[in-house]
Amino acid sequence: MAESLVAAEDEATAPLPPPPPTAAVAAESGNPETEVDGFRRRIDDLISQADELEKKVSEVVEFYANKKQTNNLKGNSVVRDKEKERPIGNGSSNNCVNNSGSNSNSKTQGDAGRKEAVCSKRMQELMRQFGTILRQITNHKWAWPFMDPVDVKGLKLHDYYEIIKKPMDFHTIQNRMETKDDYRYKNVREICADVRLIFTNAMTYNDEKNDIHQMAKTLLEKFEEKWLQLLPKVVEEETRQKEEEAQVIVNMQSVQEANIARLARDTHTELNELNSLLEDLRKSVVQKCRMTYNMDTLTFGEHCKENVHRGEKKTGCGFKQFIS
Repeated sequence: MAESLVAAEDEATAPLPPPPPTAAVAAESGNPETEVDGFRRRIDDLISQADELEKKVSEVVEFYANKKQTNNLKGNSVVRDKEKERPIGNGSSNNCVNNSGSNSNSKTQGDAGRKEAVCSKRMQELMRQFGTILRQITNHKWAWPFMDPVDVKGLKLHDYYEIIKKPMDFHTIQNRMETKDDYRYKNVREICADVRLIFTNAMTYNDEKNDIHQMAKTLLEKFEEKWLQLLPKVVEEETRQKEEEAQVIVNMQSVQEANIARLARDTHTELNELNSLLEDLRKSVVQKCRMTYNMDTLTFGEHCKENVHRGEKKTGCGFKQFIS
């Protein structure tokens, strides 16, 4: 009977279970798992932003590293260019360099495009003047063997292609000058090289005592005389083209450097913003950890007080008396 009364008393004095939290309370306290997921999502977003910024930083660093290397090599390139210079008009086909081809591939805008058009027009004028020289040579009485491709089969020249690796004739040159596709000559020096090739092929295949050899030699000498008259204009135009191309490159580099500088400033701002977001996240995590620690400590203290209170009820004495 006494045990039943004690049990009833304990049941009456036992703390009631806390009521379920309302929606407002739940929202205020927050779901731990939901908050952890939120932190994870924020961390993933920050990592993604950091990856993008890393790419931008790498682009900026690479640009300035390449610029430094270019500046270091600039002096050496000037020396190499001087070493490559050869006497003008030496009769070598290797000296026929395409100086305007790079213009067709350069992606410039505005005045750069207009300069390229003017440059092309000037080169076409030089080709027209070269065409006059070409007509004077082809109208010579000894030009007839060189007008059309060599009739290798008809003349039974079985070893011709073994000796002559690149056949050439005036008819082929004329077709290349008049065509509108990429096969068209880009500058005067390319035409000059093929004209020389016509005569050097004939002189290579035929013996010096052969009439064809002597005809080719004579026409080559006449061509070189006329070519020397046009050459100063060609050199002047080539020099102008190189200067214009160099200026286009400088302008493009200036635009690119300005874009990189802007990218560097924007990246610096974004890095500061990212650092601020990281600091905010750190503070949020620290604050949440402290709140969780305080709540756990408070719950543990209340649990101890409840147990002490129940012990006093059972024994009928205070806690201090109980432990003494």
